[in-house]
Amino acid sequence: MNVRRAAIIVLDGVGIGAARDAAAYGDLGSDTLGNIARAVGGLHLPNLEAAGLGLIRPLHGMRAVSAPTMAYGALQPQSKGKDSTTGHWELAGLHLAEPFPTYPRGFPAEVIAEFAARTGREVIANEVGSGTAMLDRWGDEHARTGSWIVYTSADSVFQIAAHESVIPLAELYAACEIARAMLVAPHNCSRVIARPFSGTSGNWQRTTNRRDYSIDPVGETLLDALAAAGIPRTGVGKVDDLFAKRGLEGGHTTGNPDGIARIGDWMASGSGFLFANLVDFDQLYGHRNDVSGFYTALQAFDAALPALVSALHEDDLLLITADHGNDPTTPSSDHARENVPVLAAGARVCPVALGDRQTFSDVGATVAEWFGLQFRGKGSSFLGTMAVGS
Repeated sequence: MNVRRAAIIVLDGVGIGAARDAAAYGDLGSDTLGNIARAVGGLHLPNLEAAGLGLIRPLHGMRAVSAPTMAYGALQPQSKGKDSTTGHWELAGLHLAEPFPTYPRGFPAEVIAEFAARTGREVIANEVGSGTAMLDRWGDEHARTGSWIVYTSADSVFQIAAHESVIPLAELYAACEIARAMLVAPHNCSRVIARPFSGTSGNWQRTTNRRDYSIDPVGETLLDALAAAGIPRTGVGKVDDLFAKRGLEGGHTTGNPDGIARIGDWMASGSGFLFANLVDFDQLYGHRNDVSGFYTALQAFDAALPALVSALHEDDLLLITADHGNDPTTPSSDHARENVPVLAAGARVCPVALGDRQTFSDVGATVAEWFGLQFRGKGSSFLGTMAVGS
């Protein structure tokens, strides 16, 4: 019986510099960690610094330590697209040759009409913009009419906002499932997202009852390989939704503190594989251009890191990475095409440089090799580079 465990923690949106093809995505100059470091006058993240984060790229205020506690490197994106589904699928070994469709002028009239007909409610908005701007613009009309607020972003998302006192959560979730079922090629959006909110006019607030409804993965992933091998799989955050609940038992969270607590619970008594997403960096701060909030969330994760590492068993492997960038210092409030950091910890991990890896999929390949599986997906394992014992 395999007693080894492995965990991937995704710091959603925490990129570490523009990818080589950033210009094609309009993201030249995006550098989530680097620009935040400059904006706050230098990063004070002592535990991530000790791990080797400052050795991956120069970061203002962070030392390049001579004896890091973790293996460290960077991952370059290869899939087409820069959304959470694409990033997580690539981490799990699956590349997309074509990006999911996006809608810079809103969704076609026939799509909106079909959604309204199937759900029995009219649609307002159908615009491109941030969620908070949509609520400011359309919240009053929604409260008065009970119509859906539908909007999108630079990513491939069909977002549906509804006040929890106007439309019950169960009806909102059912509408998302209707949208997911109807959004097939050529309108095969990456995700349908439930965006419930509360509050009153002029003080609308999104709640923690968000749900993501992803398209089904288009090929084999690490999760499929783990499932076939009978290795238990646990999700924290929105990860199960990003894989359309294929091969993963999920656990939705109310934010980073809840997610970190659940990761700690798994460290204490879980088995097999953990795939966790900490969404606040992206959802609360990157998309809202909130530099201070983003930095505070980084500091909170940094403070929690020693307890997570100390809870590792002898045969555990911990990988900390991200799925894309979301630079809060740029005019854009959308995701950014960036490289992402990777840090690896465990009793059998030698704290060496992993270099600039060619794809996020090297993470999934490494986890697969750790469990003795043949699966490598589109990646190459760096397990041997870290000199992990057998």
